[in-house]
Amino acid sequence: MARSMHVRRPATLASLAAELGVSRTTVSNAYNRPDQLSPELRRRVLETARRLGYPGPDPVARSLRTRKAGAVGLLLTENLSYAFRDPAAIGFLEGLALACETAGQGLLLVPANPEREDVAAVHRAGVDGFVVYSVPDDDPHLAAVLERPVPTVVCDQPDLADVDRVGIDDRAAMHQLAQHLIALGHRRVGVVCMRLARDRNDGFVPLSRQESAHFHVQRSRMSGLRQAFTEVGVDWASVPVVERFDHTIAQGASAAAQVLDRDPQITALICTSDILALGALQEAERRGLRVPADLTVTGFDGIREAEQAGLTTVRQPVLEKGRAAGKLLMEIGERTKPRTVTLETELITGTTAAEPRTIAEERWFGH
Repeated sequence: MARSMHVRRPATLASLAAELGVSRTTVSNAYNRPDQLSPELRRRVLETARRLGYPGPDPVARSLRTRKAGAVGLLLTENLSYAFRDPAAIGFLEGLALACETAGQGLLLVPANPEREDVAAVHRAGVDGFVVYSVPDDDPHLAAVLERPVPTVVCDQPDLADVDRVGIDDRAAMHQLAQHLIALGHRRVGVVCMRLARDRNDGFVPLSRQESAHFHVQRSRMSGLRQAFTEVGVDWASVPVVERFDHTIAQGASAAAQVLDRDPQITALICTSDILALGALQEAERRGLRVPADLTVTGFDGIREAEQAGLTTVRQPVLEKGRAAGKLLMEIGERTKPRTVTLETELITGTTAAEPRTIAEERWFGH
């Protein structure tokens, strides 16, 4: 006959209060409002709880009572690993985490695969508000977030009239970079850009797709380039633009190869992110092209790896973006009108941009 085993019942808030000879409110305060107890009393409560095996107040039950989850949800329409792999995303995540720490809030990552329509992760998320990080304007996960009766802040994109937003002036920043290249003498250029829509397109991009891009950050950057080069007589329809759905260095290299195969005579390759630009630098090296003597390469973001490579780029304050988004979310209840916070960018003139070879040669021989 099997011997019956006695399993000790876990301690409860009531049994712990009885053991200590205090009220249940006192025990609860030791966990939730420690400032209400003396350090000695709180230490005695926690030590007794550990001895009796009391795990602390049930967070689910507490959230039902207070109707507060104590956490901010970060929606990013990428696989979860992207938040820990992409340098710009890492910087943003750090800034948001700092804001949550200051406010005493937790942070819940709510990843959403860009190639799937399932929005269950948004509906299940037990959060008090959402920060939406760089999603297209037609994303179903975004629609699901906006249906939730909680505050929402968008970082970068999309730009929604009735939702708080933190970002930069992408169009102006890229226009400034383009003017720098134009001043150097570049007119025959190619472009490598990040994804423009939710559908996968790893190839050349017609004007119609550039103009209708659902990722408005990319649309704005392309618009800034187009305006600047059109102003100096470049037919933008003739400029080879290649899009990549996945944001990796390898994809930047393969996209650069497509552009250079289409037009080997281009003098500058403009990339809409540093990650893609780092790939372009690899492809230039593989082809035996000297940067910047044979080919100018530029990026956008100002990540550490780009700085180490001497990349000419636009630096944006990714950590401050995260911090500002979190701070904005915490303040929503204190005002009635949506706010937009636009942060400053900086053009970094690195070592990967110079005059086109023909102009440099003319200057040399003319001299």
